[in-house]
Amino acid sequence: MDRLEDQLTADFYDYEALLDDEERKILLHAREFMTTEIKPLVNDAWDRGEFPHELIGKFRGAGLTALSYEGYGEHPAAVSNLLAGMLAMEMSRTDASVATFFGVHNGLAMYSIHSGGSQEQRDRWLPAMAAMDKIGAFAMTEPLGGSDVAGGMRTTARRDGDAWVLDGAKKWIGNATFADYVVVWARDVDDDQVKGFVVEKGTPGFTAEKIEGKIAFRIVENAEITLTGVRVPEENRLQNINSFRDVAEILRATRGGVAWQALGVMIGAYELALAYAREREQFGRPIAGFQLVQDKLVQSLGNITACWGMLVQLARLQDAGVFQDEHSSLAKAFVTSRMREVVAWAREIFGGNGIVLGYDVARFFADAEAIYSFEGTREMNTLIVGKAITGHSAFV
Repeated sequence: MDRLEDQLTADFYDYEALLDDEERKILLHAREFMTTEIKPLVNDAWDRGEFPHELIGKFRGAGLTALSYEGYGEHPAAVSNLLAGMLAMEMSRTDASVATFFGVHNGLAMYSIHSGGSQEQRDRWLPAMAAMDKIGAFAMTEPLGGSDVAGGMRTTARRDGDAWVLDGAKKWIGNATFADYVVVWARDVDDDQVKGFVVEKGTPGFTAEKIEGKIAFRIVENAEITLTGVRVPEENRLQNINSFRDVAEILRATRGGVAWQALGVMIGAYELALAYAREREQFGRPIAGFQLVQDKLVQSLGNITACWGMLVQLARLQDAGVFQDEHSSLAKAFVTSRMREVVAWAREIFGGNGIVLGYDVARFFADAEAIYSFEGTREMNTLIVGKAITGHSAFV
């Protein structure tokens, strides 16, 4: 077990030293939990393309949920954004699919309720979600709308007495096949503004069909949702969400979390490649002694170190309450691009073994493609930053 407490080989500049003793203890607990409880399950689940529901029970006893929400969960005070980011990194270092399941529940769904809901709604839903007795999902992307969903959301909400009627479809919604609470975003037909609704499991007219045949995030149960005359009481409408501008506040925070997740994937792939290079022999000696292999490893470490530094400062901006959309967008675009490079170099170092699931690196290589695309593509995040630095919008 001592190995789990060693400094990560990828933490070349000792970024973990920025955490205080209590935060470091939580991070090491997460590292041990992910390595001993979660890692043994992931390759089989990834190969089958099924979510291992026993994971929920394991997370339930780990005390890692709701750390960012004061008054909910086992920790009385909310942790820093730096620790929250490193925890996302740590989970992805083991498996990006599991980290995404957790991030959808603990981040997108819970943060939507915490940020967009009234105090009564927070108290109604968050305690059970913090205990992972209830699982959440976040439904925004649509079959015909991804990057343009802000101005072209097709799912509608119509007020009918003391309830709302939702009609439309959503796609790529993680956890939706088994979630107890799905936060659905829909356009109010009366004022043309986006509003949020918590649709509870079993609501008539709501169906979620698992998307099959994925080459990435195979453990995550992404679903295509159909909403046909789904009636949601007014008390389930998130009371502090009145337009897409309010939704953007949620995405700003969670987009930074995806960048931390990309860092974790880089670290996981790099660690695998480094260990393999030390053990794999060709021409009578370990390939770690070959110049071309060392070049790939050093370039990978450089990407990791640079991205980690960027994310540390992003967390500081978040903690100070001064970070903007362009800050999280630059991080998401840059870090996921560097991640793509690192997982490709790591897979190359493995040679033919790099396409075999048993060596793990193939899973990181494939899952990186999903992280590169969701929470805003590189191109869309680039345009957000471009508008901020030039003062001119290049959006179509």
